[in-house]
Amino acid sequence: MTQTSTIAIESIRKKVQDKERVSRAEAEWLWQNASDDQLIELASAVRARYHAPDEATYLLMRIINYTNICVAKCDYCSFYRLPRAKDGYVRDKEWVFAKIDELVEVGGDLFGFNGGFNPQLKIDYYTNLFGAIRERYGDKIEFYGMTVVELLYVARLCKLSTPDALALLKEAGVRWITGGGAEILADSFRLRHSPLKYTVKEYMDTQRDILDAGLHTTGTMVIGFDESLDERFDHLETVRNFQDERLNAGKEGLFSFLCWTYKPYNNELGGEEISSQEYLRHLAICRIYLDNIRHLRASVLTQNQAALSGLKYGADDFDIPWEDEVTQMAGAVIEKDVDRVLGYASDAGFKTRYRHVAKDPAAACLARSK
Repeated sequence: MTQTSTIAIESIRKKVQDKERVSRAEAEWLWQNASDDQLIELASAVRARYHAPDEATYLLMRIINYTNICVAKCDYCSFYRLPRAKDGYVRDKEWVFAKIDELVEVGGDLFGFNGGFNPQLKIDYYTNLFGAIRERYGDKIEFYGMTVVELLYVARLCKLSTPDALALLKEAGVRWITGGGAEILADSFRLRHSPLKYTVKEYMDTQRDILDAGLHTTGTMVIGFDESLDERFDHLETVRNFQDERLNAGKEGLFSFLCWTYKPYNNELGGEEISSQEYLRHLAICRIYLDNIRHLRASVLTQNQAALSGLKYGADDFDIPWEDEVTQMAGAVIEKDVDRVLGYASDAGFKTRYRHVAKDPAAACLARSK
């Protein structure tokens, strides 16, 4: 290491030790110059502001893909079917109940709903479905009702404001809207790959509406397409600024941040998967840079065993997914052996505890430590 590099890493190390904020330029320097060991050290120090160094939490969850009909036409998606496609579907309540019951029987209690921009489904479909789930299961389970972009699509389809749509969903028992549909929060990326999936401003305005309505939401990111380093950092800067805005105003912000990797199979975009090492390094940068978000989540769905190494790179939480057709159709391999996955965490040096979303105080997304 050159003298200049030594000075740079020592300056950043001191800022982290003093719980000072790392700038975008410094984070970019770390990505390009820091060793894995240095990233682990710095990410672990930020992680320790919120969590015990040798402990991690996990969820057993299932993504329920209630429809595969979508008109967004994202070129990286292997899942969607256009309206009138012979293999298009919309699931009914009994099918959804069976999916929930199956996971509950093996100890899971979190469900995410992810489908797409289906012009056949109006707001009543969602309120009826989610209301029936809440009535049937009460607080025994929790669910993420829709993604940010699905909410925005349905609201506009039904000529509702997002606050009005959220009021209807909240009345039906929805408490969470997941941050899905973010991918890369840079308009240059979105114009290339998902021009019908809304701008960064529209996406973030919708997240603001979700929180202002008294619901909870999360931050997400997908890497490994063709995004540039600038586009990756545009995403992180947008998220950090949004969280600052919320917390500095004394309001609830994003509960967690989940990063996963693009799977390039069976879709128009194609390409090659990035390495697990690149994913882990990026995870560390997320932990160092997003110093105002309490929970950083690693992706077992797209990284399998390597995701548990992410606990050393700053992550404190992960889920064990039972099913996600969207990602599976793009090449993800589901690992249903819970003990084996927890064993990977143990091998990485971490004790694990099950995290019940319904019992987690949303206020856990506290302001960064001073």
